[in-house]
Amino acid sequence: MSNSPLSGAGMAQAVPARPAPRSFKRRSKRLKAALPYLLVAPAVIYLLMITLYPGVYAIIQSFHEVKFGPWKPVGFANYQKLFGDDQFWGALCNTLVMCSIALVLQCVIALALAFHAYRDPWVKGWRIIFLVPMLFMPSAVAFIFKLIFLDGRIFSDLLMRIGLIDANLAIQSSTWMSRSLLILADVWQWTPFLFIIFVAALQGQDEEVEEAARLDGASWPAIFFNISLPMMKPVIAVALILRAIDITTMFTNVFIVTKGGPAFGTETISYFIYRTGFKFFNFGYASAASVIMLIVTIVIAQMVVKRAFVSARS
Repeated sequence: MSNSPLSGAGMAQAVPARPAPRSFKRRSKRLKAALPYLLVAPAVIYLLMITLYPGVYAIIQSFHEVKFGPWKPVGFANYQKLFGDDQFWGALCNTLVMCSIALVLQCVIALALAFHAYRDPWVKGWRIIFLVPMLFMPSAVAFIFKLIFLDGRIFSDLLMRIGLIDANLAIQSSTWMSRSLLILADVWQWTPFLFIIFVAALQGQDEEVEEAARLDGASWPAIFFNISLPMMKPVIAVALILRAIDITTMFTNVFIVTKGGPAFGTETISYFIYRTGFKFFNFGYASAASVIMLIVTIVIAQMVVKRAFVSARS
């Protein structure tokens, strides 16, 4: 065995470690800075593929006559025809009416449930029950409501047994009754979505402000309407915008329950686009309608959110 002082552990202590090259340090810093973007890149690319590409494709398609065969450029002819189409304006009006009524009902019910779930210990313990409707598939909810109110006439039979009506309700022949059925189905299923957001907003508020108001003698309803509710304005605005965007794309309930009837009285923009594109195969015209609806949605959402945040700061 060699007795050299550089052998074994002595050699490891005698040889100093080489410092890392500057180029390697710069490369490691750049890699560390780029790592978050590299991790997010697949999701961003996927979202761009399913949102940006179809949007650009629809805009290009809206300037063409697209049926079967090659595309024929028509310029703004589809948009000019669209602005003179009574069925398009009727679908837009139906969408705005049902969207407004459903949003108001969902907001009021969700705020009331959130207020009680936030303060009442009994309701707070059972608030998971309020989330059950949101767990159903939209198609299942549509078939359930169609069975109860139309095909099975369970609701009409119940009212006749109680003695409130003498004959079955003619829901399919009444525009407002058909609209009310679609609104009821949407309110039943998607009010829990707003409920979750409102409860989270209430739990995230500063408890010291509410405690100070309570020590001054304010009741819980007064604290809610004068302190909590104004502080929730930005959250409410964003939540309503998300629900409004979802309601404007209401298709499943209309397709399964009413088919847009009676006399196009419940036809929404989504069903109008579907009927134009996949029944009459006028894809360019349907794309123009979708582009118009996208612009209207973006403008209204921008105005509502901006106004809500400005009022919340003031």
